[in-house]
Amino acid sequence: MKQVIDQAFAAALYSDGDAGLDTGASLLAADPTADAELFRRGEEFVRRAWERGWQPADVVRIVRRELGETAVGLAAGLIASETGRYERLPPRWRPQLDGLPAARPRNRPDRFSYASALLSLYRLLLRIPAIEPVAPPPGTSPRGPHLPVAHDEPRMLTRIRALLAKAEATGFPEEAEALTTKAQELMARHSIDEALLAARACSKEAPGACRIGVDAPYETAKAILLDAIASANRCRAVWNSDIGFSTVVGFEPDLEAVELLYTSLLVQGTVAMTKAEAGQRAGGRKRTKTFRQSFLMAYAQRLGSRLLADSARVTAAAEAETESEAARVAAPHLLPVLAARDMAVTDAAERMFPETTTTRVRGATDLDGWTHGTAAADRARMGGNGPEIHGRRGKR
Repeated sequence: MKQVIDQAFAAALYSDGDAGLDTGASLLAADPTADAELFRRGEEFVRRAWERGWQPADVVRIVRRELGETAVGLAAGLIASETGRYERLPPRWRPQLDGLPAARPRNRPDRFSYASALLSLYRLLLRIPAIEPVAPPPGTSPRGPHLPVAHDEPRMLTRIRALLAKAEATGFPEEAEALTTKAQELMARHSIDEALLAARACSKEAPGACRIGVDAPYETAKAILLDAIASANRCRAVWNSDIGFSTVVGFEPDLEAVELLYTSLLVQGTVAMTKAEAGQRAGGRKRTKTFRQSFLMAYAQRLGSRLLADSARVTAAAEAETESEAARVAAPHLLPVLAARDMAVTDAAERMFPETTTTRVRGATDLDGWTHGTAAADRARMGGNGPEIHGRRGKR
């Protein structure tokens, strides 16, 4: 059994051609006694991914990108089985595991096809590079200045998510605007309240980090949008274009706000782009790719400007609130608190990514796409604040 698996791995995992996969799959398909050990070896590959800094959502993302949905089902089964060994999981892992797709049944549609797909997955897992860790691997003790402490999602964030979901679902613009305005107020207030509470308690909380997928197509525009949102919420984002995600560094409530706002604005932008593109096609124009690319680039750039203006306004308003007599007694001034948090986030990001490169952004070439994207950004409902920035990419 072990000899068969070793032979199959030697043929399939350390070569690039399909011939090696076929040879390995044939060996495994002919020996049913190797099934249990084959799956156990897969769990080892998953465990090595954790040790290299990967998390469940990262593995699913790269598998989907490189191999497709069939392999995602195989990876989901391995991930669920491997992580079931641990009594305690790292921060942010439980929602990732709950969101895994259904595991694919073993040996379907036949033993050879299943073995071939599994070996392709193992070959990918064997070759994924080490990436910057944002949490300790499962089964280890937290260490390092940038690792957050696990905790349940605050009730306030649950409420914000519900407001955004209602805003996306309603067909009435006035209702959507009211819902997102309320979500915006709660996101800004939640983040500021967390900062003040931490300062009052002399909290030793350190910035944490999370990874957010930045998927093709038009990933450059999406990365710019995420970067702007991160800066708006006192976070730093570093884009890894080769693997398809950005690492966002910041304090926990700010990271939650970034995830919420990025999801909301990306959904709104996609809906607006689809409607605008339909109008373009109805008028006889077929520049779909250039239209979309220009639309999303303009959308990201314009939202960056809006976020910058909102950042100054929200912070100034909150600082004014702390000027009351009661606030002066109960809490330190807000601006020094936020400045200290900004410095802590910058230091943590620079430790995680001591070298970054600047990404050159191609200019937009479709004037109609740019015009529609800018208009969509002006209509977008958002919470938060922050400046437009250019994509920073981790240097490997």
